[in-house]
Amino acid sequence: QVRLVESGGGLVQTGDSLRLSCTASRRLFTNNGMAWFRQTPEKEREFVAGISWKGGNLHYGDSVKGRFTISRDNAGNSLYLQMNALKPEDTAVYYCAASRSPYSSTDRTTYNYWGQGTQVTVSS
Repeated sequence: QVRLVESGGGLVQTGDSLRLSCTASRRLFTNNGMAWFRQTPEKEREFVAGISWKGGNLHYGDSVKGRFTISRDNAGNSLYLQMNALKPEDTAVYYCAASRSPYSSTDRTTYNYWGQGTQVTVSS
């Protein structure tokens, strides 16, 4: 069974930090681009950050650039998102995703595998 499982979400205050993790059930993603997306009831799923299969190419959405950092550990089948200087507008369900392509993109339709999501809530 192919699974992606997110963890690390929670309730924090403005300016706090969180580190999200995503782990794979099997070592299937060493050749895949991966990304983080987020979604609220009022918005469509939004690209947050992406990383290529070797980890050498990083991409960030404009709203999180300079505050969030994406990384991966292929040996451990893990994807991470370090979130600093959190704002109430960052409140959303965060999803990790894997593509069959070795590169990541901002288009959610290019991703084949998705986690169940983890809730991040930032209070003022």
